[in-house]
Amino acid sequence: MSMRVTRAIKIGTAIVCVGAMMGCAVTEERMQAVEAAAQAAASDAAAANSAAQSASSAANAAQQAASAAQSTADQAMRAANQSQACCDATNEKIDRMFQKSMSK
Repeated sequence: MSMRVTRAIKIGTAIVCVGAMMGCAVTEERMQAVEAAAQAAASDAAAANSAAQSASSAANAAQQAASAAQSTADQAMRAANQSQACCDATNEKIDRMFQKSMSK
């Protein structure tokens, strides 16, 4: 009977070892899948970061262009106001000259 017990213990130990090896293989496959997913996520994050930096650069360029356009518009407004003031002054002179000639 002790032979049977010893044999049963050996078979049980062998089964446990085979089961442990299979469990390790499954765990290793899962780890590889997790590592692949992590690498894919890191790659996606890097691509998103690159896209965000490109968008930021484009936004900065657009802001500079808008500032330059506003500056040009402000200069044009000042020139138009100066021209209008000049025109108003010229009209006043003409009106005074006309009134002078009519009063004589």
